Amino acid sequence: MAIPERYARYYLENTPSLVWLIVVNVAAILVGLDFYIRTMPNFPTFLWPLYADSPTALALMAASLFTLLPNLGNRLSDAPQNLPLAYLNTFAFVWLVKFGLWTFLALNLGFSLYFGPPWDQQALWDYWGIIITHLGFVAEGYLIPNYGKTTTGALAAALVVSLGSDVLDYGFGYHPPLRYEVGLVLPLITVALSFVSVFAASHAMGRLDD
Repeated sequence: MAIPERYARYYLENTPSLVWLIVVNVAAILVGLDFYIRTMPNFPTFLWPLYADSPTALALMAASLFTLLPNLGNRLSDAPQNLPLAYLNTFAFVWLVKFGLWTFLALNLGFSLYFGPPWDQQALWDYWGIIITHLGFVAEGYLIPNYGKTTTGALAAALVVSLGSDVLDYGFGYHPPLRYEVGLVLPLITVALSFVSVFAASHAMGRLDD
């Protein structure tokens, strides 16, 4: 499963659209970092990528897209393939899918705290703006199988790091700021999403050694 090839080729084989996608991702990283920096706990700097989940997902995608610049003028199927790229593309896919779905589920667990009257502009962004942009993560992630491949090692590494992030989030309280107590349901959902996103990557992405 992937975004249909004709759409992926339009966005990823043409210079203006590819550069536009990279710029949009970088701009979104800055917006996301502004949110996390304002709420940054006393957290080791080297672990910030595991705390700022959405900016990390976007940074991985921006890096993945950046690797396509040398391939402009060629088909996506001619994009370079090697082991480091397999890890980068696998992590980008997993993080985009996981945290795109996580945000949708997390906000809806606290629906009444985020969804306000339609005339409340802040509530309009706090719910619909965040939901739509983060579901866009999932769509963008499914561009990757059109040019990126994975390996068993990359999938295993993504699962280990993702589960490690879950332990930091709920074992040590470094989950993204929410308007409600996380309880038990959200941690269980998050761990399940770690497995679901890696499973999705294994089925959507071709294998480097195929």
